[in-house]
Amino acid sequence: MSETVIIDTGCANLSSVRFAFERLGADVSVSDDPAVITAATRVILPGVGSAPAAMQSIRQKHLVEVIQNLTQPVLGVCLGMQLMTEYSTERGEKDQDTQCLGLIPTSVRELDTQQLPTPHMGWNQLSPVMKHQQPHPLFAGISNGDFVYFVHSFCAPVSDYSIALSDYGEPFSAAIANGNFMGVQFHPEKSAAVGSRILQNFLKMSKATLSGGAA
Repeated sequence: MSETVIIDTGCANLSSVRFAFERLGADVSVSDDPAVITAATRVILPGVGSAPAAMQSIRQKHLVEVIQNLTQPVLGVCLGMQLMTEYSTERGEKDQDTQCLGLIPTSVRELDTQQLPTPHMGWNQLSPVMKHQQPHPLFAGISNGDFVYFVHSFCAPVSDYSIALSDYGEPFSAAIANGNFMGVQFHPEKSAAVGSRILQNFLKMSKATLSGGAA
């Protein structure tokens, strides 16, 4: 069993995420086996494309309850972060909002870019949210104004569950967290040294170390 498992959601290009962890020397594997996912020390929820398609794939793989019941550190990346919320207004071909995993009590809506080009794509600055003069453990050693790489059109608004912010036409959550569940809107695997540090921080997490890391 690998210590770090990337969930094969069926809707993500997993190679770049896996290679990023392997470059850091992590014992990492990709799986959609509930037993393998549940046994991992930490779990990655990746995602690309649309929320409706991703949730349909996760349901078809019977992974909704598996993910909801995880107690170890879980990191959602890009669309994976959005899937951690209660719902997304990204509807695809359907006429209703997309019900997501409900892990973090916030939602996702279209980014109000104020006529800036869509999607928000490229390097932008991070502002880790400080609580008790400390950032969330995921952002240890990350400075206000550090740059990371984004590609997205939807966002989680700023809320009590924001652990880092960015701005593109409006402020939005660059990262959110609730207990052992945390997600980043940007791509750490494409964010050079800053992204590597964030992934290293995640690799240091376990059930024990994260006990004080809730949003």
